[in-house]
Amino acid sequence: MSDVTDVLKEYSADVIKTIEENLAPVQPQNLQDACIYLTKAGGKMLRPALTLISCEAVGGNKEDALKTAAAIELIHTFSLIHDDIMDDDDMRRGMPSVHKVWDEPLAILAGDTLFSKAFEMIISSKEENAHPEHVANALATVADACVKICEGQASDMSFEGDFDVKEAEYSEMIYKKTGALIAAATKAGAIMGGADEKEVTALYEYGRMIGIAFQIQDDYLDVISDEKDLGKPVGSDIAKGKMTLMVVKALAESDGEDHERLLEILKDNDCSQDMVNEAIDLFNKYGSIDYAYNLALENVNGAKEAIAFLPDSDAKSMLIALADFVIARSS
Repeated sequence: MSDVTDVLKEYSADVIKTIEENLAPVQPQNLQDACIYLTKAGGKMLRPALTLISCEAVGGNKEDALKTAAAIELIHTFSLIHDDIMDDDDMRRGMPSVHKVWDEPLAILAGDTLFSKAFEMIISSKEENAHPEHVANALATVADACVKICEGQASDMSFEGDFDVKEAEYSEMIYKKTGALIAAATKAGAIMGGADEKEVTALYEYGRMIGIAFQIQDDYLDVISDEKDLGKPVGSDIAKGKMTLMVVKALAESDGEDHERLLEILKDNDCSQDMVNEAIDLFNKYGSIDYAYNLALENVNGAKEAIAFLPDSDAKSMLIALADFVIARSS
């Protein structure tokens, strides 16, 4: 775990520098400050690291993918800012959300600026001798992911209060909301590294599967972690009545009084911690917590299998370690 964290920090240093250089011209100053705020707040920077490492795994030079990696992080940050506004979340990465530090109009503008800058940065890779076809394909990959993110967020919003959501519908939502950008990160990195079609497809599948595992693990950690590690109350998703894989599975497997009680808890706007704990007991009773973990593990193993044919290298070893990190992390 510590080795993976160190590698993420190592790769993120160049990404942060690139982001800061490209946001420096943004004016007025409060807009620039709002744009860079979450980058300075920290974060794993998993997505841009995956872009750079995927580039190296196919024999490319990570410098060729640096602006694409930074663009991926800007897209991710843009989505966080807008998500926090839509969900009215007060905190992000242990700090007040962008719209709480400034206001909603400026936060929206900051997100829009990051979104626009991301595409500008990928296009400008041509100025540094990146192959024009690689740039165009990376650009199309990121644009497609952006559409999927919006579709995933819209689906997630439509699930609120809908307790008849099927597992297939939930899986499609988390792929679009979380998995698509991680898949785009690995695919774009491979493209910028000059990968052939087989390598590009494999790295896309790798990213798609660890992206799905990443979201399932987030849901899983919400009910099995302690509050200190989690940074928020345990079972906060339950208290909000959010549809997670464990909720979907428990509702599908339960019946009678247990089914009705779980629905009561999820629908209660004043859900107490005792009620949250009761819901977690029902998750355990119907095996939905173990089911979620095992599905995340299945996706991680599938991701590693997808890139097994790549030549052995430090980059390939790191991709394997990062896949394991997705379900080994505690926050």
